[in-house]
Amino acid sequence: MADPVYILATRNEHKLRELAEILPGVRLHPLPREVQVPPEDGDSFAANALIKARAARAATGEAAIADDSGIEASALAGRPGIRSARFAGEGASDEQNLEKLLGEVAAAGEDRAAAYVCVIALVDARGERTFEGRCEGQLAAAPRGAGGFGYDPAFVPNDTGPEDQRTMAELSAAEKHAISHRGRAARRLADYLGGAERGAAR
Repeated sequence: MADPVYILATRNEHKLRELAEILPGVRLHPLPREVQVPPEDGDSFAANALIKARAARAATGEAAIADDSGIEASALAGRPGIRSARFAGEGASDEQNLEKLLGEVAAAGEDRAAAYVCVIALVDARGERTFEGRCEGQLAAAPRGAGGFGYDPAFVPNDTGPEDQRTMAELSAAEKHAISHRGRAARRLADYLGGAERGAAR
């Protein structure tokens, strides 16, 4: 039996590659270029993920997956949160967003705690479901590492232990997927998809 195909409601190559690595046995196709996604104007990660997944499902007729993710800084009362991709303004680069975050956290005091959050939405013939993953950590004083994307160069995950001060951008892909917010959400999705497939085969 061929692996099931899902439209991933993004054209972000980093996300496509990362989710493809985390979800073996699932074929992910990027959002077709002609499909326009409505503005992500929801008030939560789940709401924004569902906006994208619903649009991809409506436009293609295929089962659709979308994720919305971001970083929540304790010192900033959870900001940037759902505005993580636009923290330094519309069209801001990863580097600009990261520079703004580190600057505001440093100005706020000594609290450098942060959490990565990811919600993956699935919209298919069975309905709509969401799967959340979190990764707690601390923000480094300055970016380090060449891997990952977004805020990864400054995020030091707690899961690697207090002696390991590597940022997400310094971990191997396998190490990152094992503990990341997106990895955790994707494994919950994979568990659900596996259960649904087994149920359909009975």
